[in-house]
Amino acid sequence: MKKVLVVDDAAIIRSEVSRILTPAGFLVLEGADGLAGLELARAHPDLSLIVLDVNMPVMGGLDMLDRLKEDPRTGSIPVLFLTTEGQETLMARAKKTGAKGWLVKPVKPEMLLKAVQQLARPV
Repeated sequence: MKKVLVVDDAAIIRSEVSRILTPAGFLVLEGADGLAGLELARAHPDLSLIVLDVNMPVMGGLDMLDRLKEDPRTGSIPVLFLTTEGQETLMARAKKTGAKGWLVKPVKPEMLLKAVQQLARPV
């Protein structure tokens, strides 16, 4: 079973993503901020994908992405941003750092599922 880590400070978003991915065969782990997400990623290097928000307390998504890519344990885990941000500069920074995709909320469930299925690596 592929594991996906969803990192978002909004519990409702984490719950909704889990509701979409679980029936499709994904095991979903949840983190409420970038620091918690980073700790979970390090504890689960077999993750297939990380779904990440940009704006969060403690540590934002772009900072978490930087730290993920610096760490050999987590550097190869694909990252998909799911955020309300649509600024080109943020998307360009994320892509340059190694993010594989960017979806702007609200997103249709089928679009999210398709993106996750395409980006999740086999583990």
